[in-house]
Amino acid sequence: MSTGRFISLEGGEGVGKSTQVTALAEALRHRGKDVLVTREPGGSPGAEAIRSLLLSGAGDRWSMRAEALLFAAARADHVEKTIRPALAAGRWVLSDRFLDSSLAYQGGAGGLGISQVRALHRFGSEDFLPDRTLVLLLAEGVERARLRDRGESDRIGGRSNAYHLAVEGAFRQVAREEPGRVRLVDAAGATTSVTGRLLTALGDLL
Repeated sequence: MSTGRFISLEGGEGVGKSTQVTALAEALRHRGKDVLVTREPGGSPGAEAIRSLLLSGAGDRWSMRAEALLFAAARADHVEKTIRPALAAGRWVLSDRFLDSSLAYQGGAGGLGISQVRALHRFGSEDFLPDRTLVLLLAEGVERARLRDRGESDRIGGRSNAYHLAVEGAFRQVAREEPGRVRLVDAAGATTSVTGRLLTALGDLL
């Protein structure tokens, strides 16, 4: 049986992440990989129920601590019910967001501290980590990124520019601290060019 791999795709609002999840999954399938695409929050029935709580309602519906706990609970169910079984079956799992979003959004930008949010992950998901995390970044900055976001913002995506700049800074911090796992990828340019960069960043795993 082939060895499964777990890849997470991360980034701030409007960097083209959802487009690249689809494109990267197709590129991996062309290379003979059996790919399961999933997302966070969500990816299992229990986690999808929590997703609706997290992303709907007023911006102040949850305190930052409550928000982090809800994400950790959803992730624990996602890992147990979806990700680990797929990997055990030899599949490649590609997730639209995972732990690093919590580290950046609630830990860094939200002021809880990256180490505090990581501690929740150690308890909830036994510190289960992707084989590779790819973070899409736009050199133009968050304001340009948000202009590219065609959909309506949810309660987290609609936060201030200052918050989203802090999110980007936190992603960069995590990448500095874990260079073996986390790779920063330029999200500018044509979709095919960005997908090519993602594949290059996965080269040692293919």
